[in-house]
Amino acid sequence: MPEPRVLIQEEDFDIAAETKLLTGENKNIGAVVTFTGLCRDEDNRLSALELEHYPGMAEGEITRIAQEAITRFDLNGITAVHRYGKINPGENIVLVVAAARHRQAAFDGANFLMDFLKTRAPFWKKEHPRDGSTGDWVSAKDADDDALSKWLSE
Repeated sequence: MPEPRVLIQEEDFDIAAETKLLTGENKNIGAVVTFTGLCRDEDNRLSALELEHYPGMAEGEITRIAQEAITRFDLNGITAVHRYGKINPGENIVLVVAAARHRQAAFDGANFLMDFLKTRAPFWKKEHPRDGSTGDWVSAKDADDDALSKWLSE
């Protein structure tokens, strides 16, 4: 079984380089799905989003979920890169790359991992408003929980 690649880092990531690392010379891969999450400016209200994590715990939990995705969807591999620190609108926050023999498995693997990342990964997000006021910590949205529930019932 392939090992997932999980990175938690402050610096930005290179989508093409991460995809190439995952696929390499594997000629059995028929599909690669990438998802990149970006920081929104929330209608010009946000100057930055600050992400904190619990080192070690975040990597462990994401690795566990990524391993489940590999097994559940028969993936050839999966990569998750999640940034922390202050991230400006328009910058990358998260990358998921899923590779499989067939497209549906790659799509499902990427969706599965993202749904868990949005709701269960140990990250905390704080908004920094453009007006300089004290920002709020952001919690998961009901829609994120609803998306996760479809995987829990299967």
